[in-house]
Amino acid sequence: MARASRFDTLFDPVRIGPKTAKNRFFQVPHASGMTNANPRVRAAFRGMKAEGGWAVVSTGACSVDPSSDDSPFPCATLWDQADIRAHALMTEAVHAHGALAAVELWHGGAAAMNRTTREAPLSPSGVPWMATHVGFMSSARPKVMDAEDIRDLIRWHAEAARRAEEAGFDILYVYAGMGYLPYQFLLSDYNHRSDAYGGSVRNRVRLTEELIDAVRAATGGRCAVALRISLQELRARPSDAAESEAHEVIAALKDAPDLFDVKMDYSATDCAPSRFSPEGSHEAVVDFVKSLTDKPVVGVGRFTSPDTMVSMVRRGVLDLIGGARPSIADPFLPAKIEEGREDEIRECIGCNLCISSWHDGVWVRCTQNPTAGEEWRRGWHPEIVSKDAAGSALVIGGGPAGLEAALTLARRGFKVALAEARGEFGGRLLWESHLPGLGQWFRVVDYRLGRLRQMANVSLFAGSALGPDEVREFGADHVVIATGARWTAALCGANEIPAGTLEAPRVYTPEDIAAGTAIEGPVAVFDFDNYYMGSAIAEALAARGLATTYITTAGGAQAWGIMTNEQPLVHRSFARAGIGYRTLEIVTGFDGETLTLAQIFSGEKRQTVARSLVIVGQRAGGSTLYEALRTGGAGGATLALTGDALAPGAIAHAVYQAHRTARAVALAEGPARPRRDAAFATLDIEGSRA
Repeated sequence: MARASRFDTLFDPVRIGPKTAKNRFFQVPHASGMTNANPRVRAAFRGMKAEGGWAVVSTGACSVDPSSDDSPFPCATLWDQADIRAHALMTEAVHAHGALAAVELWHGGAAAMNRTTREAPLSPSGVPWMATHVGFMSSARPKVMDAEDIRDLIRWHAEAARRAEEAGFDILYVYAGMGYLPYQFLLSDYNHRSDAYGGSVRNRVRLTEELIDAVRAATGGRCAVALRISLQELRARPSDAAESEAHEVIAALKDAPDLFDVKMDYSATDCAPSRFSPEGSHEAVVDFVKSLTDKPVVGVGRFTSPDTMVSMVRRGVLDLIGGARPSIADPFLPAKIEEGREDEIRECIGCNLCISSWHDGVWVRCTQNPTAGEEWRRGWHPEIVSKDAAGSALVIGGGPAGLEAALTLARRGFKVALAEARGEFGGRLLWESHLPGLGQWFRVVDYRLGRLRQMANVSLFAGSALGPDEVREFGADHVVIATGARWTAALCGANEIPAGTLEAPRVYTPEDIAAGTAIEGPVAVFDFDNYYMGSAIAEALAARGLATTYITTAGGAQAWGIMTNEQPLVHRSFARAGIGYRTLEIVTGFDGETLTLAQIFSGEKRQTVARSLVIVGQRAGGSTLYEALRTGGAGGATLALTGDALAPGAIAHAVYQAHRTARAVALAEGPARPRRDAAFATLDIEGSRA
């Protein structure tokens, strides 16, 4: 099928200095959790995007020197020959599909605490980055850079650039964004210097300009040089010489790089969750850049709609469509548009589980794409599943896990029947997607159900509750049960272990909210799950006009939301909705009028008024149907339990478990053991071990 003509502009080649991108799809640098310790995993992960049609595929942040060490967060390096060899695997994988490879040369400055290398952190004026995320906090404070430090920084970038070219990279980034060292020189909050690198905007730009020049000179102009720059703070600051400091900075640098990569300053706004920000949310900050430079501009905005992408180009906002999260959710997004299959795009839902992966220090995870990070380790391809099976499979449960299991089994060649007790498919997302801001999460269902409805070997049965006898009578060769989990009314003790069920009037769980139960106010939401459910329910109840108080065992609302960039936005949402919140407390009693609380560390007793209590804490998996079939026989069928029914968790975990289960069905020897990646040894120039 040919692509729609209205998308033709997305496939125009774009000149980037001495290089040419074959189309406008640019996978911008993003964290993957894959460092030089996992070179084959990283190469396969990035190479898959090149296979999927992205014209440029970039690494995440890559340290230029041991004085920029981001541990314990996964951090790639370009320090020596071993690093060159590790990165070469990635560039070879990208080049194999005709794409350009880009590397983000990075120095964290005051934001890199050098926990492993124990080098003194560097900064323009000794101003520390006062992180609110506990993973970034440190007792170390940076040193003030002197002239020699600045010369070293420029030299480190030049040396890293030469290594990057040797590794095969085509585009070399200078990174002046997200609070890192060149950005710290740009922003007056960090830069209090009185020399040639401080004071006026023109002086503060000087370091970035010199880094760009040094990187270009180091490779003799053979590689393109990109500047990645954050503009949110700078655009908000007035300037005597231009509309804002951002305008002044871009005007000063307009001819310096071969490409501008424009972004926001803070993770919560740069990678905002769909719950709080729409597609294309960066435009209001970055829309001026193309008016000041003739160089190509790339930017992001969680772009999933091809029409939105075309609009960005035609209106002169961007030259290249940047993708980070959408490229993870669907590495084949460009190919699907080019082939006229845009309705098959596995659209990013903006849940930010990918970002939480980096905060957790692990390889990237994705709710929509369970194969992300498993391309080399397990040999999983996001679009191709070997047709290696025959026979029939019955999947019971039509939520995210059941849909994923059914789709994967069907792709393998099974004749699949999917049975759902309710009248609609979607499981937990049938109601969760109606909570405030979560509408785009239903894309998990839409994508899978859309594909299943097009497959001749799939039968869908909604409104079909099955018991053990019906399953046996159905006679499938394989049975997969994905019937989900349920919320319980268990409380949480001071040790954060569930502490028994509260027996009191008007005590509810999310199951009751899903069922449409009428709730009387004032209402308290006690959240010790600490992901999105408690805060979303509080917002939903407040939207009904109920006086709502949110109570949590943690130090802030939706504590785990710091991992997904949601927590600051949740607090702002609470303020707008008038939702009160209490932290570091547990519920110890409720009589229908008064809620008794205890401070989680001291045990100090407290009280608050409430007419209703919603407990968002523990979920229970399991399946009585599975147990009955396991003990009473499944009529000769193989039997598997998967998704939340196996182990409750985020939707991403349920989808992954279901995909893994479906890949393993009917394999005589079981699934292959995952391959283990390993780093290359560091060698000195004589070849002996360093």
